[in-house]
Amino acid sequence: MPQTKHSVVSLPLAAVMVLGGLSLGACATKADLKDKIHYVNHRIDVVDQKATEAGQKADAAGQKADAAMSAAQQAQATAQQALSSAQQANQRLDQLSGRMDTLDQRLAEKKAKKKRKTPRN
Repeated sequence: MPQTKHSVVSLPLAAVMVLGGLSLGACATKADLKDKIHYVNHRIDVVDQKATEAGQKADAAGQKADAAMSAAQQAQATAQQALSSAQQANQRLDQLSGRMDTLDQRLAEKKAKKKRKTPRN
C-alpha cells in the first residue's frame, strides 16, 4: 500500500508541475508584446488614415453641395425676376389689347359713318 499512497501524492504534484510548465511556456515575451503592440498601432494608423481621407472627401462633397445650393438659389432668383418681367409684359399686353379693341371699334364706326354719308348717284 505504501506505493499507492506515494503515487496518489505524486499525481497532484505532477499535475501542478505540468500546468506550471505550460503556463510559463504560454507567457508572452517582451518581443511578442512589442510585435503585438506594433501590429495594433499599425492597424490604428491605417484606420486613422482612412478616417482622415473619408473626412476630407466629406468636406469636399460638402463644399460642392454648398456651391450647388448657391447656384440653385441664384437660378431661382433669376427665374423669379423673369417671371415678374413676364407678368408685367402680360399686363401691358392686356392694356394694349383693350386699347386696340377700342381703336378698332372707333375705326369701324368711322367707316360706317362714311358709308352712310356718301351720296348715291
